[in-house]
Amino acid sequence: MANLSHSEHPSVQNRRQLLLTAALMGAAAAAPKLAFAADAAAPANAEAAKMYAMFDRAMAKVMRQGPETASYLGMDSGEFAWTKPLLSDRSMAAIARSRAENIEIVKELHAIDRKQLKGMDAINYDTVEFVLAVQAEGDEKFEYGGGGSGSPYVISQLTGAYQSMPDFLDNQHSIETKFDADCYLDRMVAFGRLLDQESDIAEHDFALGVIPPDFVIDKTLIQMKAFADTPTEKAPLVLSVTRRTKEKNIPGNYHEIASKLYEENVLPALKRQIALFEGVRAKAVHDAGVARLPKGGDYYAVSLKNYTTSTISPDEIHQLGLSLVKDYGSQIDKIMKKNGLTKGTVGERLRGMYQDPKFRYPNTDEGKEKLIADLNEKVKVVTAKLPAYFGALPTSPLQIKRVPKAIEAGAPGGYYNGASLDGKRPGIYWINLRDTAEVPSWTLPTLTYHEGIPGHHLQISLSNEAKGLPLIRKLIGFSGYQEGWALYAENLAVEMGMYDKDDWGHIGMLHDAMFRAVRLVVDSGMHSKGWSRERAVTFFVDTLGDQEASAITEVERYCVWPGQACSYMVGKITWLRVRDKAKKALGKTFDIRKFHDAGLLSGATPLTVLEHAIDDYIASAKA
Repeated sequence: MANLSHSEHPSVQNRRQLLLTAALMGAAAAAPKLAFAADAAAPANAEAAKMYAMFDRAMAKVMRQGPETASYLGMDSGEFAWTKPLLSDRSMAAIARSRAENIEIVKELHAIDRKQLKGMDAINYDTVEFVLAVQAEGDEKFEYGGGGSGSPYVISQLTGAYQSMPDFLDNQHSIETKFDADCYLDRMVAFGRLLDQESDIAEHDFALGVIPPDFVIDKTLIQMKAFADTPTEKAPLVLSVTRRTKEKNIPGNYHEIASKLYEENVLPALKRQIALFEGVRAKAVHDAGVARLPKGGDYYAVSLKNYTTSTISPDEIHQLGLSLVKDYGSQIDKIMKKNGLTKGTVGERLRGMYQDPKFRYPNTDEGKEKLIADLNEKVKVVTAKLPAYFGALPTSPLQIKRVPKAIEAGAPGGYYNGASLDGKRPGIYWINLRDTAEVPSWTLPTLTYHEGIPGHHLQISLSNEAKGLPLIRKLIGFSGYQEGWALYAENLAVEMGMYDKDDWGHIGMLHDAMFRAVRLVVDSGMHSKGWSRERAVTFFVDTLGDQEASAITEVERYCVWPGQACSYMVGKITWLRVRDKAKKALGKTFDIRKFHDAGLLSGATPLTVLEHAIDDYIASAKA
């Protein structure tokens, strides 16, 4: 994560948080027309007009309270150039305003007569209403995590400005002019302030007993210290502005200035954060789940609702996971036996495939470059097949890059950052190549179809490029919808013939499907049934055959994003179910291209709203 989620979702969480910062601001005077897209038809009635006017005001608030939003969207020039030197306010005072003002925003939305809204107007209303309602529920019940639900620790191995801001400044903050470069320097100063603000939140939460598990603190400190111990002349924050100003021939001694700002603003704040976490380490416990936190059971339930956008319970999640693990294991067993792998459990045979040298790329820079080149070839092949399955196709290009070495220790195996709305920044599929033994060749096709095409890149790009979709809708991410789509896309790749001559890759696809089923078991196990980190890791390794290092990274991720890992499979099942519903309703007139357009061009929605969008498509197709 994403921008988008996300895979791993960092993105989904970030996009949602950007929307919810709207609640932090007072009413915006003369709000620009951001929510109601210029290429959309006129509002159908007075209630729709009221709704879009409200969305305009909300988007103006987002831009003011979350200035990074404009950079993420590629809108940080012209009318919104003022956002470029700024970063968000994460002070305790800002959080307090958020909790109070979100109530007023919900009241304003509920004052609109929902019964008067039809079609996309209704979908837009229901989508925003869901986000605000879940945020309000989290704000009302919990006093930690910086507001809301789904991320109890404001700083961890996967959360916090120390972890996300260097990548944001290097990849999201564009530098084309001297103004852009100077704004980068301003944001370096603001980065130091942001680190201190998040330290304040963490300290507040520590006092409530919300201390990350000891293993989370240890991993976080490893990454923080690697950041702090990097010599200034090699610091990515300094090198980024130095390199890019030279490339654009922008005059000025940016290396010297950035080095000074780095040492005076960023490093001191980072060292204060390190000291804070070293100081609380002795109080940390080893319990992995959130049940030990204040109102921990409720926190997990609301987090599940947040991420899955459904009402599924922890017990239902756990049982669904166990059932799916059995089913996918049976499918893998059949293909393995066909290819001569007969001895041991499915997990043991998968482990043997992980350890088989014939599936490994050399763990060298050259080997990793070859791996990425091979992935690009797979993208070319699947892209050529898209017109038979999709009516609308994205125009945004896709790049495949290594996860930066500075954060690869705690980062997921792969994730995606969406392209900017102006088309200047491509979508990026990041793959973690810290050790090529963790990504044998038979696992790579499905990861690529998930993160790239027809997964995240296709879905997010189509949403961003959709005509008439309000900007506020393009900004919101839903893990159930987006990660569910990416898993559906893995399944679709099978239907598209991508594994017709690749049994090993098909095993990889089924392994990853079983992996998402394991997530259901493990996430609910730790947060609802008292499982330890070690029990979760053992179940993970025994079932999937994955290396323990990979399993540990995954399990520790679920600890800091409770419920998020469950959104994938719940979303996939929903996408498959609504497709079956449309097939049954339309019979021979069913067109998979039109089905995909109906689900994707409506933009990301809660899963309940996706079902309404497909119902509208069915009714329209029948008519």
